[in-house]
Amino acid sequence: MAFDGIVTKSITHELKNIVGYKIDKVYEPDKNTIVLGLYGKGTNLSLLMCISSNNCRLHLTTHNQKNPLAAPNFCMLLRKHVIGFKIKNIYTIDLERIVFIDLENNENPNKPIYKKLIVELMGKHSNIILCNENNIIIDSIRHTSVEEHSNRDIYPTARYFFPETQKYSFLNLKNFEDFYAKIEPKLTEYIVNQSLNIDNLNISNFDIDKIISNTFNGISTSFVQNVIKQLNITDISKEALEIIYIKINELLNSNCLDIFFYNDEKDYYLYNSSNENLEAFHINFVIDDFYSKKETSELFKNYRNSILSLILATLKKYEKRLENIDNKLDECKNMDKFRLYGELITSNLYKIPNRNLDSITLENYYNNNETITIPLDQKYLPSYNAKRYFKKYSKLKNALEVVNIQKQETIQDINYIESVIYELESCKTLEDIEEIYDEISENGIFADKLKLKKEPKNTNKNKKAKSLTKNKLASFNPLKYVIDNYTIFVGRNNKENDYLTCKFANKNDIWFHTKDIHGSHVILKTNPNEIIPEEILIEAAKLAAKHSKAKNSSHVPVDYCKVSFVKKPSR
Repeated sequence: MAFDGIVTKSITHELKNIVGYKIDKVYEPDKNTIVLGLYGKGTNLSLLMCISSNNCRLHLTTHNQKNPLAAPNFCMLLRKHVIGFKIKNIYTIDLERIVFIDLENNENPNKPIYKKLIVELMGKHSNIILCNENNIIIDSIRHTSVEEHSNRDIYPTARYFFPETQKYSFLNLKNFEDFYAKIEPKLTEYIVNQSLNIDNLNISNFDIDKIISNTFNGISTSFVQNVIKQLNITDISKEALEIIYIKINELLNSNCLDIFFYNDEKDYYLYNSSNENLEAFHINFVIDDFYSKKETSELFKNYRNSILSLILATLKKYEKRLENIDNKLDECKNMDKFRLYGELITSNLYKIPNRNLDSITLENYYNNNETITIPLDQKYLPSYNAKRYFKKYSKLKNALEVVNIQKQETIQDINYIESVIYELESCKTLEDIEEIYDEISENGIFADKLKLKKEPKNTNKNKKAKSLTKNKLASFNPLKYVIDNYTIFVGRNNKENDYLTCKFANKNDIWFHTKDIHGSHVILKTNPNEIIPEEILIEAAKLAAKHSKAKNSSHVPVDYCKVSFVKKPSR
């Protein structure tokens, strides 16, 4: 359900309980969010105002928000103008998604100061505006003007005007006939435009949710959809529309609303509750938890996808490099042919005409004197062509050694990049992604993509990733399993795998890893000379398979040995 006028009205109704609270803190976690710290009745509360186009909202919050060291300009202005003020009133008008917070400072009883904070929750047009007692704008988090194709001027010294709307107020309807009279023109227009059969209208071919939402202010399409779903209405008729009207009216006039979640808590809707003992800020805190979880999930996905695209771009680069190396190796396969051409030309120079030729046919004394045609560059004499063939042979011979080394290094780099991709896809929290980002930031493979700071002189550009040390033990947090009093640790990323195997494990512990498949290092802790039951070894191997790229396969081979036999290959 969208954060529409109905939700805004319910939230604001609960926020009547913060009237009298004093604003003692203001901070701006990001460019779309303002948090007011409130104190009153012996308690501290935090009021969050977010104008993000996707998640615009206003409610109390219990989730900690970051407080930047350098406060943005609008945050500093609010600190100057509203800290120390008390909330005199908080209200909405009709079902508008606009919340007005009247502020008062009566430190001087003879001359109290009044200000107004206006929170407009209108998608991409959302705004937070501070006005004086005469509705003159002091400042706003976003500035707009009519000259910039906005419908109002929102900037300092301009007068605040309530936004105009062409929609009707549902709260001002007298009865169903009044409701039907408002939507009938749009019903008729829709039926004509869609060429629908008036005798066979149903929900599947009729946008009744959009028609009601576009006719009445503050009612979202998702709200109407939920009402229709609750009422189990399938056919559209005047009688069905009356049932929908009665239900909407009942919800809007209810003094006790609660929130119901569906679709695996990916959405919610309001409904009448028989529980009259709900907490004072029940809807506020439920909405707070919902959006906090939603934003964390969105941030997690965006962060992971941005790093994944970076890693995939690097992988593509290295795969292209491997392709070029393979092409070079294919070329090196012909190097003996160039040596043969040079030798045959040199040994037969005495009978080759000393003029430019495009080819020459000679006997190949390496192959029973069978004739062979050797192509020549017509720009050069045969003797110089022989030198060029020897030079090409020598160049390819030297290149073969270098390219073979480059191929092994490139394959190792590709394997490492693929292991990082596996780890990234296995991440569950933002902290897991942060650790992977720290890991790739320390590796020269990703330097050009990450645009790392210039390294000091005499620093190897392709440095290896730093492994964890005992000084970084605090960041070492592998997964831990206890099976029949045996402890098993599973690394979550490459750095943790290295530390787990090379630093943390004892030489008598047992190491598990999927065979030739990217996965986590698994360490089974043991005592010296202890005989481990076979079922424990099997369980540890299952964990290695579970935390690998082949976790969904029916058959996963797993290698295991004592840690003392595990060696990290050097580069």
